Amino acid sequence: MSLQKKVRVRFAPSPTGGLHLGGVRTALFNYLFARHHEGDFILRIEDTDQTRFVEVAEEYITECLEWCGIKVDESPLKPGKYGPYRQSERKPSYRKYAEQLIKDGYAYYAFDTAEELAERRVNEPNFRYSHENRMSLRNSLSLSEEETAKLLAEGHAHTIRIKVPEGELVVFDDMIRERVSFETNLVDDKVLLKADGMPTYHLAVVVDDHAMEISHVFRGEEWLPSAPVHILLWKYLGWEQEMPEWAHLPLILKPDGNGKLSKRDGDRLGFPVYAMNWKDAKTQELTKGFREMGFLPEAFVNMLAVLGWNDGTDQEIFSMKELIAKFSVDRINKAGAKFDFEKAKWFNHEWIKKTNNTNLLPEIKMVLADHDIRNNDEDYLDKVLSLVKERMVFVEDFWGQASFFFHTPESYDIDAVKPKWNENKTRFFQNLITDLHEVGVWDAVTIEELFKKKVTESGMKVGELMMPYRIMLVGGKFGPDVFKITELLGREEVVLRINRALVHF
Repeated sequence: MSLQKKVRVRFAPSPTGGLHLGGVRTALFNYLFARHHEGDFILRIEDTDQTRFVEVAEEYITECLEWCGIKVDESPLKPGKYGPYRQSERKPSYRKYAEQLIKDGYAYYAFDTAEELAERRVNEPNFRYSHENRMSLRNSLSLSEEETAKLLAEGHAHTIRIKVPEGELVVFDDMIRERVSFETNLVDDKVLLKADGMPTYHLAVVVDDHAMEISHVFRGEEWLPSAPVHILLWKYLGWEQEMPEWAHLPLILKPDGNGKLSKRDGDRLGFPVYAMNWKDAKTQELTKGFREMGFLPEAFVNMLAVLGWNDGTDQEIFSMKELIAKFSVDRINKAGAKFDFEKAKWFNHEWIKKTNNTNLLPEIKMVLADHDIRNNDEDYLDKVLSLVKERMVFVEDFWGQASFFFHTPESYDIDAVKPKWNENKTRFFQNLITDLHEVGVWDAVTIEELFKKKVTESGMKVGELMMPYRIMLVGGKFGPDVFKITELLGREEVVLRINRALVHF
């Protein structure tokens, strides 16, 4: 790996839909590498496929990166000297280079219509446009110069294809996979410039990476089959000495390890695969994201970072600062990483416990607002959160774990205690109410001492009365320490709840 020049990396998504967690991981690894080497992280929007373009997708991508804490140095919204940062705005430059490739004998005009190629594919199931058949197709290699010039002059629709050489070996070094080689006989003559004048990914990515002085390219391993075309283009355009170093990242796999994780897997198994909610503009289908499910950005980033990378130790919890400090390409695995949603939830649970209450309170207030609770007593919210955060996997779990702190239970889970209920127990709680009125210092320790003293005096056992007491305050058999609940609810509310609950016992 060479670092002789300034590190400049790019994340170059297509604005066609929701941002898959694999795409976010690609952005993250680019970002970590750049920051580790004090380089630049660029967001470039690859919007050359106008048939799949979705207008709101670029804004969505930007918001995803911001939520994750991935800070962009250059982008359409933060332009630098290497712009424009949308490929659709760089359109004139692509034809120039495509025409140069034709002039130098490395590309050619292809006049075959989409219908003609479709018919060919029907008749030849394994059809691919290549050295094997290019002379039998309608292009500037099979046609005379006169015929070609006439078709161009008449404005016939055409594409420009790369002329992949026959019988050669394309070899390059990958930072993750080491030496990689491809036989050119197995590589198609890919389209470089489409009939509408827009470049394909193959031409645009090379031209733009060169123009933006990209030093290292991190992308998914699904792009490996395209690598020989890109490397040939770097060579044919005379830029071989400036070619970036490559790192093809392992796939994120389905939970069973059989194939790449997809949106369908998430739908089928009940977990998100997009960073944030995505609404399909055509179908109006809403796909839930990690953010809206209640994941903290720190947990999401942490989880993604260790999907295919580790620092060589047993450490699993990393802040962004730690990831930047420890990130190295040689610790990226070659094999794909299985996605484990239970492990993802574990990361979120750990980060909720780790996160300062003050940072969680804005989201806690939103959870309460969703349940029509408006409580701005931050001291009270802080104390409640401290009691229940160990039990929270998602921020939204706050309501399930702490709702009883904000309203008196309307029902009681008394099936387990009702059969053993008697007058002695009723009398115990009636007497407890009297004594609670007299408690001087209202805190968990004092109340627990009083409760246990009263139990001893009654001749009953603590276990017989502790669960009913919890149910009276909470409504069910759950929650943190019951005496800490008592302290936080306050004398008046505790007495009210015991009185109300006794009617049901």
